[in-house]
Amino acid sequence: MTTNAISSVGASFTQGDGSSNESFTAVAEVNSITGPSKTRDTIDVTSLDSTGGYKEFIASFRDAGEVTLNMNYTRDAYEAMNTAFESDSSVNYQIVMPDTGATTYDFAAFVTGVPITIPLIDKVTMDVTLKITGQVTMSS
Repeated sequence: MTTNAISSVGASFTQGDGSSNESFTAVAEVNSITGPSKTRDTIDVTSLDSTGGYKEFIASFRDAGEVTLNMNYTRDAYEAMNTAFESDSSVNYQIVMPDTGATTYDFAAFVTGVPITIPLIDKVTMDVTLKITGQVTMSS
């Protein structure tokens, strides 16, 4: 059987400029992208007459979760992420996959963390955390 797996080479994370005819610019020096980490809340509706001795649940709100970017530290990258962090407005972002359809995940998010890691014998990095607000949409 032939696999349909894809390599991560060519994937990108882009940031919108907020204009009415929004354009997106690639965020440089991203080493890895984790997320969106979608979850769903549930509501316990178990009652004394629930059958089989099992709890029962119904679906509640969805949470699009977070995205974490592991990045090489550069002053420009830090300033861009810190500007988004200091803002009270969400920013539009995209994850662009390197598949044949150029699958794109679009979402708005707030930067919630910009920690810098300075190890003894390695490169300086940042693990930027973005909290997604609303729904993530997927397109090709």
